[in-house]
Amino acid sequence: MRVILERSNLLKSLNHVHRVVERRNTIPILSNVLLSAEGATLEMKATDLDLEVTEATPAKVERGGATTVPAHLLYDIVRKLADGAEVMLKTDEDGNAMTVTSGRSSFRLQCLPQSDFPALSAGSFSHIFRLDSVALKGLIEKTQFAISTEETRYYLNGIYLHTHDADGKLKLRSVATDGHRLARAEIDAPAGSEGMPGIIIPRKTVSELQKLVDDPDVAVTTELSDTKIRFTIGSVVLTSKLIDGTFPDYQRVIPTGNDKKLIIDRQSFAAAVDRVSTISSERGRAVKLSIGEGQVTLAVNNPDSGSATEELAADYSSDAIEIGFNAKYLLDVAAQLTGTEAKFMLADAGSPTLIHDMADETTLYVLMPMRV
Repeated sequence: MRVILERSNLLKSLNHVHRVVERRNTIPILSNVLLSAEGATLEMKATDLDLEVTEATPAKVERGGATTVPAHLLYDIVRKLADGAEVMLKTDEDGNAMTVTSGRSSFRLQCLPQSDFPALSAGSFSHIFRLDSVALKGLIEKTQFAISTEETRYYLNGIYLHTHDADGKLKLRSVATDGHRLARAEIDAPAGSEGMPGIIIPRKTVSELQKLVDDPDVAVTTELSDTKIRFTIGSVVLTSKLIDGTFPDYQRVIPTGNDKKLIIDRQSFAAAVDRVSTISSERGRAVKLSIGEGQVTLAVNNPDSGSATEELAADYSSDAIEIGFNAKYLLDVAAQLTGTEAKFMLADAGSPTLIHDMADETTLYVLMPMRV
């Protein structure tokens, strides 16, 4: 194999694929990226056996072929080469090593045979639809912060993507919850998603996808079955296994009878929560909200270091209520809101609270209170 290509093209593609590769691997081949040169492209592929990313980049292929080299090592080398440089990748006759040459720099990397590289067999996909990258990015970003990191409840370690009939209109919904909070976002369901199975996209896949959907002009082709999902974003193809489990009936935890309405300036509220929570030793410490006519008082007490309070003006005219929330969770939700004001719908100190984005009716957040 002998290939010449622009450093910037090589770096961009390596940046997309090398992140999938785990730093520590018990199987050596999984530390490698598969390079295949053919026609006028160099295709790169990396996998961790659950997730596979492929990208093709333009290249001058003087001699076709394929090999695998350490992914993170190749990425680090290319990252440190000069801007605008040309890079030549050339394998030895016996295929045991590859030379990376650019200007006066030359690196020799150990290769493992292409035949050892595992393929994530995709099987057949039952549904296919196209989404604007902006719409997909919204579904992911508005919910991914609520994904559980608790491995015992593995079925919560991802985003639940499914279709839902809302007043006769089919919606594509993303939902994530860790049992303490829930985030839900939706868009009009695209053609082709009708009858799709409800699927759980793993946390790592969500994280990679988030980094790939950064071009607002690209349409994303989504193919899925009961066990796999594939996203095609320009020249990048991401294939992933899905979480094999049943997502809980999240509708049951969304309260319907919350009648106490609080409207508050989002930025002032987030800044105040951030300030008063400084006094607590852990970020998870509860912030107590004392809500009364026209105002909210935030308070944090820490027996080790002291206490903090702050008053904020708010639009509230129901009965006075005191309720506690995890400070980090409040800040996470506030960071997702796009409007200038946030709307809280409360019931009592022990019941879940609904938070709405005043500028976006398609999102909904549920927070469980804490004892204070």
